[in-house]
Amino acid sequence: MTLSGKRVAQVEIKTKGDVFHNLWKANPHHIPNLSPALVQNCQTHEGELGTVGSVLHWNYFHDGKDCVAKTKIHAIDEEKKSINFQLVDGDFLKLYKSFYVNLHVDTKGSKHVVTWTVEYEKLSPNVLDPDTLMEFYKRLTKDIETNHL
Repeated sequence: MTLSGKRVAQVEIKTKGDVFHNLWKANPHHIPNLSPALVQNCQTHEGELGTVGSVLHWNYFHDGKDCVAKTKIHAIDEEKKSINFQLVDGDFLKLYKSFYVNLHVDTKGSKHVVTWTVEYEKLSPNVLDPDTLMEFYKRLTKDIETNHL
């Protein structure tokens, strides 16, 4: 059984892709206001918002419990509207050796599709794949869309 994996979730949104991308890049501290049931807090822990290397501290509710995470912006591609986060601390690292989240917004005509991709390595074969986290990201995307319009 392999310990490494990849999961992908896509959500079509009505909000313009640029707006969604910029929210995650430059204003993630607004996300708790847009989805308070899922994300309670987001603060800059280190660096400057919207730049590679900056670290964000998150408080969120997942799988029926309060969780914490620190994410480091690993890469930003303005042209492709993508941001890659590396999980550097928090609850998920009790289960995974490495965990990367890529957020990409694709615009084709009037359609805007948010794609969440997670790539991970489990600490043991007994650890479940992060399927519930993918559902979390889909719900979070819809909450942001509903409250941002």
